[in-house]
Amino acid sequence: MEVTVAAGRMTIVQDVDITFRSDMTVELIKHAASDADVIWAARVSTKGEQTLAEIDVDPERSAGLINFLMRDRHGTPFEHSTMTFYVQAPIFVFREFMRHRTFSYNEESGRYRKLNPVFYRPGPDRKLVQTGKPGAYVFEPGTPAQHELVTEAVEDSCRQAYAAYLAMLEAGIAREVARTVLPVGLYSSMYATCNARALMNFLSLRVCSDEAAFPSFPQREIEMVAEQMEAQWARLMPLTHAAFVRNGRVAP
Repeated sequence: MEVTVAAGRMTIVQDVDITFRSDMTVELIKHAASDADVIWAARVSTKGEQTLAEIDVDPERSAGLINFLMRDRHGTPFEHSTMTFYVQAPIFVFREFMRHRTFSYNEESGRYRKLNPVFYRPGPDRKLVQTGKPGAYVFEPGTPAQHELVTEAVEDSCRQAYAAYLAMLEAGIAREVARTVLPVGLYSSMYATCNARALMNFLSLRVCSDEAAFPSFPQREIEMVAEQMEAQWARLMPLTHAAFVRNGRVAP
């Protein structure tokens, strides 16, 4: 990298090895989550410790209880579980995540580490054109020319931004200041911890489904994360997930 400073201006000549992605990473790191958690939480007031074994004794009855709780929106039994996900996604996805304040988050920090040059570039399947007005719009596929424009604009701007970031670091500028030039398309990583009730609330808003009683219109990028989280949760709590879908994907 060559950095020249003249008359208060900085000229950057930089060959940066940039990575562009159009996918999201979601890993289930740890969990204490099962349908049994819902059963013993719901029945403990009348049966005490006897509830711990009941899901294996009568699975059909347990499924009926979970469906009843979901249908009538008795939500607290679904809070007795925990799941921690490791997520890699663009920063703009995380900004939408933070609206879900029932999750606990810890994200990597640009103050304390040098940020990697990994950026989001919309893939060929990403719909680009918004038609209609706020509250009544749809997204449509872009033309080849529009996709080419998006690809070139994203790649060029990200390369320039990261070169400027490196130039400031090389000049001794603090990481927390140098990161100012980086776009929200930069990938970040975080741990997100939630219970099943919080996750259902998240999924009800962040996944577009024909089975939903109330329509949702998530941005596609956060929906890509939500779809992976739902698939992993469904394997942990199949009775609860089935009841969630059966009852219109409404969080209890």
